[in-house]
Amino acid sequence: MDEIVKIDLFGEEFRFKPDEKVKNPDRVAQDLEAYIDQAQDLVKNKSGARNKLIILLLAAMNLSRDYHELKLQHTQLEKDVEKKISSLIYKIEKGLDKQKP
Repeated sequence: MDEIVKIDLFGEEFRFKPDEKVKNPDRVAQDLEAYIDQAQDLVKNKSGARNKLIILLLAAMNLSRDYHELKLQHTQLEKDVEKKISSLIYKIEKGLDKQKP
């Protein structure tokens, strides 16, 4: 993958070569820009290095929060699936035991 992804931060373009494991790097960059735009809307004075840092920190915190929530949801989904699989295995084994002479 020789793709170069561009991200615009505060009017300055940054380019990077994404990790080969990233399936859709342009989408990842767009999502990051959306988090930054949302954070920027919450900060009144958008100029100045300190405020830019605050915007980036707020965007990182929001991204981290969403990631954590998704991790919790994924963990719960795994538990639910495991529980259902165990229940199905039990029912199958119980059904097989009934069929034994």
